[in-house]
Amino acid sequence: MFHIVLFEPEIAPNTGNIIRLSANTGATLHLIKPLGFEPTDSKLKRAGLDYHDWAKVKIHENFDAFYKEIQPERLFVCETVADAPYYTEPQYQAGDAFLFGPETRGLSLEFLSRFQKEQFICLPMRTSDRSLNLSNCVAVVIFEAWRQLSFA
Repeated sequence: MFHIVLFEPEIAPNTGNIIRLSANTGATLHLIKPLGFEPTDSKLKRAGLDYHDWAKVKIHENFDAFYKEIQPERLFVCETVADAPYYTEPQYQAGDAFLFGPETRGLSLEFLSRFQKEQFICLPMRTSDRSLNLSNCVAVVIFEAWRQLSFA
């Protein structure tokens, strides 16, 4: 199905919510170290409820290790600096990967320079606001991608 890639996630309850999302959509969740919490964190477990056993979660030492192992054919970078809304340009395909940055700082400009403009997508929001909750963003993007595949 899809790959959800959380680069250096910081907030355990967000990741727990995304574990539930992964279990319910069939997406594989990839966590790129360093993590801002321990995988045994009680807040992570509480937010994920009993879905931990149903979700496919992989932890990678760094982004390059993730990329080498998974080798996604297409990777979309979800970031506020993108011009293309997540729902207008891309025609998503099974196997697509979606990269999301850390909650408090996003992806660095240096890291973002690794990707092409066509890989960037964003969620529209009011210009006066900074950001949306990570788990909400992941849910919106994954459900749109899944919708495009007729929820197969």
